[in-house]
Amino acid sequence: MRALTRKLWRDLWQMRGPALAIMMVVAAGVAVFVASRSALDSLELTRASYYEEYRFAHVFARARRAPESVGRRAAELPGVVQVQTRVIMDVTLALDGVTEPLTGRLISIPERRGPMLNDLYLREGRYIEPGRDDEVLLGEAFAEKRGLRPGDSVEAVVNGRKRSLRIVGLALSPEYVYQISGSSPWPDDERFAVMWMGSEALRAALDMRGAFNDLTLTLAQGASEGDVIAALDRLLAPYGGLSAHGRDRQISDQFLSDEFRQLRSTGTIVPSLFLAVAAFLLNVVISRVISTQRTQIATLKAFGYSNWAIGQHYLEMALVLVLAGAAAGVGVGLWLGGGMTRLYAAYYRFPVLELRVTPATAALGALISVAAATVGVAIAVLRAARLPPAEAMRPEAPARYRPILIERLGLGRLMTPAARMVLRNVSRRPLRALLAASGVALAVSIVVVGRFSEDATHYMVNLQFRLVQGEDAAVFFYRTVPRAALTELASVPGVLRAEPLRAAPVVLRVGHREHRTAILGLARGSAGPPGAAPGALLHRTVDRRGAFVPIPDEGLLLGAYLARKLGVRPGDELTVEVLEGHRPVRQVPVAALIDDLVGASATMDLDALNRLLGEGDVISGAYLAVDRLGEEAVYAQLKRTPAVAGVSTTRAALESFDKIMGENLGVMRTIQLVFSSIIAFAVVFNKARIALAERSRELASLRVLGFTRAEVSRILLGELGVTTLAGIPLGMGLGYYFAWAMCQAYEDTEMFRFPLIIHPSTYAYAALVVLVSAAFSALVVRRRIDQLDLVGVLKTRD
Repeated sequence: MRALTRKLWRDLWQMRGPALAIMMVVAAGVAVFVASRSALDSLELTRASYYEEYRFAHVFARARRAPESVGRRAAELPGVVQVQTRVIMDVTLALDGVTEPLTGRLISIPERRGPMLNDLYLREGRYIEPGRDDEVLLGEAFAEKRGLRPGDSVEAVVNGRKRSLRIVGLALSPEYVYQISGSSPWPDDERFAVMWMGSEALRAALDMRGAFNDLTLTLAQGASEGDVIAALDRLLAPYGGLSAHGRDRQISDQFLSDEFRQLRSTGTIVPSLFLAVAAFLLNVVISRVISTQRTQIATLKAFGYSNWAIGQHYLEMALVLVLAGAAAGVGVGLWLGGGMTRLYAAYYRFPVLELRVTPATAALGALISVAAATVGVAIAVLRAARLPPAEAMRPEAPARYRPILIERLGLGRLMTPAARMVLRNVSRRPLRALLAASGVALAVSIVVVGRFSEDATHYMVNLQFRLVQGEDAAVFFYRTVPRAALTELASVPGVLRAEPLRAAPVVLRVGHREHRTAILGLARGSAGPPGAAPGALLHRTVDRRGAFVPIPDEGLLLGAYLARKLGVRPGDELTVEVLEGHRPVRQVPVAALIDDLVGASATMDLDALNRLLGEGDVISGAYLAVDRLGEEAVYAQLKRTPAVAGVSTTRAALESFDKIMGENLGVMRTIQLVFSSIIAFAVVFNKARIALAERSRELASLRVLGFTRAEVSRILLGELGVTTLAGIPLGMGLGYYFAWAMCQAYEDTEMFRFPLIIHPSTYAYAALVVLVSAAFSALVVRRRIDQLDLVGVLKTRD
């Protein structure tokens, strides 16, 4: 073994405490990187193979009713490879012992199994048999939540008639990896079911023989998706076409893509913070080692070792620590990645979702950590390599001491000698103190950012479910009905209040920009049972600050997200192409904007919307306030109403969302708590150990002069306290900035935008986490102070 190699391992053993702290920080950064990237790789590879193997469509289109001949004409469009026409209908479901409303989506499939678009993976049971008009395949998610198996039955109101449907199998579809109804941005596997039924049976039940209302197709490689969509829209326009779209607008794939972007961001930003701290710690530790080994460096150079050999020696010292930490980080990352994959498997319905780790992921994590280490120690290594032997043989020049600002102001008399010592030592090395405070600030910011996600989510949920959705239930009809139907709903025993709604699918256009959405028509009045007094609206237009925004008499109340996408502001006019009825095209002014958090909203006064559509005084649904004591009777009555296509309840949606977020946030809270504690401990511990090594002679002198162990400890640990306390407010500001950056990243997502909400308790929690970690490291260092060998330390080393 070379002499420098033996020296390397001896030095590492002597500095094992700081070395372990550095390895922990590197391991944490690499673990987050490997976990995020491995989970992302697993999801992306699984999605790609699932889409390809089960022929996930490229283009999706809806129509009110189109003949099969239109599907054959669609297959002849340039660039189209395969077309499949279907019938899809949302229905009301009933299960024994379940009083709350349930919604099912019936989708037609061929009577005999064969290759088809959006093919089904049969998890359990068998495929439907030809000629059996009561057999269905049930989505696995709803079956698991409700304990349903093949052989069980569910009741459904199909086209106004109650039918008993027998489950013969449980299935998955690439179209519903993330199972969501579309009426709410949150999944609800307990109350929304996807079912597949034989094509002939479903068409007969819906009086759709020889016709379809849904079309999907795949494209040839190199085909223009935009050209095919435009041609398909023209083809389906006479039949109530609802504007075709690609995968990027398919709701399940859209949620998956958003999740992938978030994982990619997490796998980049968070490891960067950890490795930045690791580079800082390496610089501090290696610089300290070099300063204490000046004589050794001079001796080595005198014996013929080159500058390159000296520099390589100290670089190897840093790389050993980093590679050891990276190896541990890869192992921890694989464990975390497996846990994340299992968590995703509970919400994203793939046939198989297993952790897939490519060697490139582990190698990239190690390479990034090595690069960070090299950058961190580069200056210190160069200084060691360039140090002339004659200069290295001399001890470092003593630091310059001078009165600090407080003493120059005459306030030093108010301080104890120990306090003056603390402040003098901090002020004489301001850069080191600033770097130490910055390390603490990073730890605080990680906790703040982790808790910010929780604060923002809870705020958004409270805003959406308590201020915006003030109704207990929302009722949707199969078709528009006269507004007089609202009076019938209001008269149902248990209904306290009813408000009308009208949802009209449209395409909004400004120049070359366009966006497909639905205009929601709301009334400023309300209907209630006989004798009820008017009051506040159930469903409200509320901005992200919780302020009510009134609906204008005429024109659109447009969401800020949609206004940015279309490039419009109040006073501008939009071209509104209605996608139902007579499909009128109108010019509508943007009356006002609302800075909301969910979806791409476009709202109008109900009467103004009906005038725009030219269909008379009609509604497509209603919002209800329901007496809690009578809600079972209300929901039972709605299930028996043939015109009702579905009912969603606010309380059920809130419970579902709280359950999902509670599990996810609990895991993420634990991870960020552990990792931020590692950073805080590593930063404070390394600073304390280095300060102890540098000032052990001074502290021992104080002990000989009569200072007690506690007094000596207060001097050293007081410096740590000053830098820690200085780093906490800095970290709060840094955390606020990172939270703001996250909000900006989500501003251009349609599903939801994060509000910049950080509760005071989050700042207090972050400070507490860091203070506890710092206190623990201080206790470790205090033990070393108590064990100082006064005779050995005071011996002259010259």
